[in-house]
Amino acid sequence: MSMLPWMPPGGTEFPPTSAALDEPNGLLAAGGDLSPTQLLAAYRRGIFPWFDDSQPILWWSPSPRLVLPPEQLHVSRSMKKLLRRNPFEVTADQCFSDVMEACSEPRPDQPGTWITDEMLDAYARLHDLGYAHSVEVWENQTLVGGLYGIALGRVFFGESMFSRRSNASKVGFIALVQNLEQQGYQLIDCQVHTDHLFSLGAREIPRTQFEQYLLDCIDESSLRGNWPSELETVAI
Repeated sequence: MSMLPWMPPGGTEFPPTSAALDEPNGLLAAGGDLSPTQLLAAYRRGIFPWFDDSQPILWWSPSPRLVLPPEQLHVSRSMKKLLRRNPFEVTADQCFSDVMEACSEPRPDQPGTWITDEMLDAYARLHDLGYAHSVEVWENQTLVGGLYGIALGRVFFGESMFSRRSNASKVGFIALVQNLEQQGYQLIDCQVHTDHLFSLGAREIPRTQFEQYLLDCIDESSLRGNWPSELETVAI
């Protein structure tokens, strides 16, 4: 850890991502803070924080990168049937902090959490500034699933999701992707491989290709502020 470049608080000049470690994959730097200035500078470079309470802030840029161009969303036959039944209501930006807190809850295969109180506060600030967004999935007015992430230019950087009902997070993700496509977004960053997202059409690409997407899309005008309160899913 001591050999990692150390970021100053509020710093915006990150090391070149080509210097990221192979093991653990993508570890690039440590230190700094979670101020909006430093977080937004990181995301513009495809860098994100991931650490727990026992560590300093750690910054990552893994390769390969799991991404999903919205038009390549894959909806299985069983999910199409579920969407036609329309068992859930999907909203956006209605209870951002509640979604983050639900995402932070320990899971059976993951007793700890990387979504610390510091992270909760930092991303709530980004939400107030119009960069961080949440998607909520409701069943009978009860929050049963959701996700959150960062929107910059025409790229959405997904951070985490949760589900308290079967397929709730999938329905939320499908609604998100379909609505991002309608708004002209070009890419969803899913960070690293998960079977859950892979089944929905996400694919891995080299870091260099991912960064070219950012160069092409990140400086376009961001659609800031709260998104439409209700997100519709299309049963394709």
